[in-house]
Amino acid sequence: MPILRMENICKSFFGSYANENVCMEVLDGEIHALLGENGAGKTTLMNILYGMYHKDSGTITLDGQPIAFNNPKEAIAHRIGMVHQHFTLVPTLTVQQNITLGLKDSGYPFSHERARCAKIGELSESYGLQTNGRSLVKDLSVGEMQRVEILKLLYRNARLLILDEPTAVLTPQESEHLFAMLTKLKLEGCSIIVITHHIQEVLDHCDRVTILRDGRSIATVETRAVDTKDLSRLMIGRELVPVARDRATRSTTAEVLELDDFTFKRNSGKSSTVNLKIAESEIVGIAGVDGNGQKEFLESLMGLKKIERGTLLFCKEDLSHADTTARRSAGIGYISDDRHGDSLVLDMGIDENLMLRPARSNEKKTWGLMDRNSITTEARRIVSSYAIKTHSVSEPMRLLSGGNQQKLVLAREFLGKPRLVIAFQPTRGLDIGATEFIHTQLLRMRDEGCAILLVSTNLEEILLLSDRIAVMHEGRFMDILANEHVDITRIGLLMAGIEAEEDAL
Repeated sequence: MPILRMENICKSFFGSYANENVCMEVLDGEIHALLGENGAGKTTLMNILYGMYHKDSGTITLDGQPIAFNNPKEAIAHRIGMVHQHFTLVPTLTVQQNITLGLKDSGYPFSHERARCAKIGELSESYGLQTNGRSLVKDLSVGEMQRVEILKLLYRNARLLILDEPTAVLTPQESEHLFAMLTKLKLEGCSIIVITHHIQEVLDHCDRVTILRDGRSIATVETRAVDTKDLSRLMIGRELVPVARDRATRSTTAEVLELDDFTFKRNSGKSSTVNLKIAESEIVGIAGVDGNGQKEFLESLMGLKKIERGTLLFCKEDLSHADTTARRSAGIGYISDDRHGDSLVLDMGIDENLMLRPARSNEKKTWGLMDRNSITTEARRIVSSYAIKTHSVSEPMRLLSGGNQQKLVLAREFLGKPRLVIAFQPTRGLDIGATEFIHTQLLRMRDEGCAILLVSTNLEEILLLSDRIAVMHEGRFMDILANEHVDITRIGLLMAGIEAEEDAL
């Protein structure tokens, strides 16, 4: 029996539909996937259900009764909870304070803290969401923060849970643990909606799936009746064309980047030293488990952190002590793993964000001032060339999907023909279509002579694109391997810090 039914839901922004006559129903006690590309309208639809947006038209029924929430507080009162992709926790408060924030328990305003902590502890133990109620949220890992968000909903007795891209920031082990917990909730009668673009996790863990494409509902099917190709076709409307690296021998004699005893400090306080050379038209991938010094290495490479010793030569120029602006002006592009924190101003438009890079002296200026018409023209060209789904080049970035935000970051870094692009987790959180596009653009830049330093925790991505692979563990390169001679087992051992017995290839 359906616990939730959404019929002919319409919602538009800037005169264009984000949802157009979308239909969806969720059964009592099921894990239901909402699948689609970035920008397909998945989050918008759930924000309407959760009371964050108001629908333009359509009907929503919960347990057969029509509902229309004006805000999330009303949704929570009806036992509907939502964990957003970007968490809504207060970092300076404790876990317990975040979980109970806004509640008026018995005894309010002098609520019994010991009783609250006891209840949180029981929920944590019951669902395997162990966390210290007195820890500050700012000291937690991303996976622990997600547990706190889920505990907030369970503490409020939610029976319909909405999780927006819950595995985007989790390791494979954390993802498995999450779905084991969701299965336990399902068996206890909860209904769960998982917003995702990961086809395999839909097939592995969900009972049914509704597919959205370009703001419209395409189909609702049982996962046992479909396979990867079926869902891929429904999701992007075509057969996926896998990107293939040209494995032909390349002339890569001109070195773009040379690191000699490049020593940087990791967050642990320990120092690490690396040596690396990257030639033009070459992609060097750095493989490793997240948190092994990749971020500190790249921040030191970009001048965001000072190096302790060693040299950095870029196109034979010593940039060891140059600042970030000088390194970017010299021709180094940087795609951060945190597009919201490092790369975009979310309340600014596409056109304005496009200009957030070192400007050349004569670039898009009239009498020393930025030329608004030229900026708008360039932004429209980028939107067209990179297939960015938007209603206007002045649309605030926060209204774009993650995939479309990332396309803009990529386009901006490629402007001006950089000699080296550092791509840090460039496809994290992106759907298969956007990932395919990003991979194609990286290979295109390589073919045009650009050197690429690709850092990813996705080993498949590293193997797909890289000419050589450097395996990082605790801030140092365990080995640098030619892709043609890669042994997956050996890479796994190197990632775990186990030295290979054989000589380096």
